[in-house]
Amino acid sequence: MDFIDLKSQYHALKQQIDDRIHRVLNHGQYIMGPEVQELEVALATLTGAKHCVTVASGTEALLIALMALDVKPGDEVITTPFTFAATIEVIALLGARPIFVDIEHDTCNIDVKHIEAAISPRTKAIIPVSLYGQVADMDEINAVAKKHGDIPVIEDAAQSFGATYKGKASCNLSTVGCTSFFPSKPLGCYGDGGALFTNDDALAQACREIRVHGQSKRYFHTRVGVGGRMDTLQCAVVLGKLERFGWEIERRKQLGDMYASLIEAHCANTVGLLTVRDDRECIWAQYTVMVAQREHIQSALKTAGIPTAIHYPRPMHQQPAYFDPAQASFPIAETIAGKVMSLPMSPDLTQDDMTRVVLELAKAARSIPAAT
Repeated sequence: MDFIDLKSQYHALKQQIDDRIHRVLNHGQYIMGPEVQELEVALATLTGAKHCVTVASGTEALLIALMALDVKPGDEVITTPFTFAATIEVIALLGARPIFVDIEHDTCNIDVKHIEAAISPRTKAIIPVSLYGQVADMDEINAVAKKHGDIPVIEDAAQSFGATYKGKASCNLSTVGCTSFFPSKPLGCYGDGGALFTNDDALAQACREIRVHGQSKRYFHTRVGVGGRMDTLQCAVVLGKLERFGWEIERRKQLGDMYASLIEAHCANTVGLLTVRDDRECIWAQYTVMVAQREHIQSALKTAGIPTAIHYPRPMHQQPAYFDPAQASFPIAETIAGKVMSLPMSPDLTQDDMTRVVLELAKAARSIPAAT
């Protein structure tokens, strides 16, 4: 069993993906070829955003968004400590300071109740992360940002592309939405790739210039930029996958419901489930549960041939690269980091495999040694 089954997905889409790749190989425009603009139009339509700018990775999307918002050394960016390093490293790369806010214990997303207290005169942006495929409390976050002078809000939607929140698409919920097309993401390419989304014309133009070394036209540099383009071949792969993406999103939601029902039936008192808010949906980029004695359970599942992963074992405020003695304790993030465990999840996961995962999980939980 694979943790993420990309092989079955490829076989289901082989003709579409192969045709798209060969089209690029035949025209030879590997950088900024016609598939780049085609994908940007398709993704903008899918999200309802006015602009989509494809970039080299999800990390690059976050970095370019911050650069377009003119984040500089000494500025502060409010975000969550419970995320992948990319969310934090782009802030540090610009010489700004990440200001952490603890998370909700039941969704693992940033807790909006604590954001206002973290705002200072140096706050330049807020980055909520839509973790595991569920959008954060974007309306409430936007309201706090507006109250304090229209602070820009950047949704880190690397795990939630395709999800909705109050009927609107993730990536079209704030000043800028950023996503990733890393292969394991809900919509993935076969390498690195990402995209930014915005309804702000000037911000979109800044992002387009920054991704090509700050050029507004060839060899005319209006701003400091990066080499942040998404390869034409990777755009072609995503275009091929878009034909099945709607089905995959619905399938992920169905599988999430099936997992929850099975876990409640077989592991009710030993495995904790995340809460999905009524006004949004979760597309389960990772199907994540909470368990005690995680190492024991992971070991038992590995012996049974079932792969697992941890997203994430150590919060960012406890990482040596980002440790700040003034921000040394975020108890909910710390507690959750010791409990979360992700189970196999992909649209082609079968009912039989899912049932086996849950039965082995229940067996592993029952085998936890009694405390002495």
